[in-house]
Amino acid sequence: MAPISIVNVRARKVFDSRGSETIEVEIITERGIGRSSAPSGASKGKWEVKSYPQGGVDESIKIIREKVAPRIVGISLEDTSKIDNILHEIDGTSDFSNLGGNAAYAISLASAKAGAASIGIPLFKYIEEREAYNLPYPLGNVIGGGLHAKGEKTDIQEFLVLPTHAETLVDAAAANIKVHREVGRLIERKGIILSGKGDEGAWVAPLKTEDALEILSEACETVSNETGVTLRIGIDVASSSIWNEKEKVYIYQKDARKLDEGEQIDFILDLIRKFKLAYVEDPFHEESFEAFAELTYKAKRTIICGDDLFTTNIERLKRGVETKSGNAIIIKPNQIGTLTDALKTVELAKRSNYIPIVSHRSGDTCDAEISHLAVAVDAPIIKLGVLGGERTSKVNELIRVGETPTENFRMAMLNI
Repeated sequence: MAPISIVNVRARKVFDSRGSETIEVEIITERGIGRSSAPSGASKGKWEVKSYPQGGVDESIKIIREKVAPRIVGISLEDTSKIDNILHEIDGTSDFSNLGGNAAYAISLASAKAGAASIGIPLFKYIEEREAYNLPYPLGNVIGGGLHAKGEKTDIQEFLVLPTHAETLVDAAAANIKVHREVGRLIERKGIILSGKGDEGAWVAPLKTEDALEILSEACETVSNETGVTLRIGIDVASSSIWNEKEKVYIYQKDARKLDEGEQIDFILDLIRKFKLAYVEDPFHEESFEAFAELTYKAKRTIICGDDLFTTNIERLKRGVETKSGNAIIIKPNQIGTLTDALKTVELAKRSNYIPIVSHRSGDTCDAEISHLAVAVDAPIIKLGVLGGERTSKVNELIRVGETPTENFRMAMLNI
């Protein structure tokens, strides 16, 4: 088959799940079209690329029309690395501050989707052709606080449910939904007034940390007994948002705690032991490699995951590998700008025995390319949320992926 070349590029302003402006790009070839819109984060690591240049979405659209489109029209889509390299050349900075990381993301992913559509294969296979593919387990946010919620809320940003054994993806996703419903019922039964739902569809309630974990544990036990799906719980502390740099303490307002680094380690370890946590994300602020390393050493059977710590950045991950900080990494392609850059980080993670966990963002769109990315890189876990159209769109796409007629799928192995 002759190479498939780009014939047109379109960029427009659309809106994400929070109603914030974002950018959508279409890449058109002679045989297909790819479309991608960029998500956005509220809890962002300082090492992420810049989302937009000065001038915001409008400026990114102008640059795409005036500088990017003339460079990439006519380029073959055998893979997206050529496109991604051109984006770096046009931008000329290390953090996409001229073009905008969200614009780079949308172009990169739309190009991959156009390439896949043009040759009639699924996106996951276009990204990585493998002998066998696994479906990841969905990690879902059930109780939310921090920067993802308003009103009376928990100090910790996310209280999460993770199926670790299920016969099918449908079973795993259905169990997460049941846990979400059961948690809402338990909160109301205790006479606690819900503040609503957060950005990712999680319940928002005025709960102390251990009270929230007690409720989530009870809900998981009930649903596990009903469904036979093995369920574990986790937390995303998002510690950079509660870290006070001046006082060098983590401030828990609802819990009425101020903890220094050593006390924070002890506190997280106590939670891991008491609630048998399978997953802990960002338990320390984004520069605390040493505390991550100590917790990883002391909590050997728990996934200790870095998001703000690494920001999908290969150089940050290299430092983490050297210091043995964590054993898992969140992969959010728009943190680093392009699919090529994200894949390089995943490759290092897997070589270094770090679990890659592909993740949504709090301000998301209904695009589901991260579902394909998780399958392509053999990520055993995908962080998706539980309810909400922009969350379930990714679960539903995974269900469709699992029915791809030319491939045989099984659920990933999770030994935690």
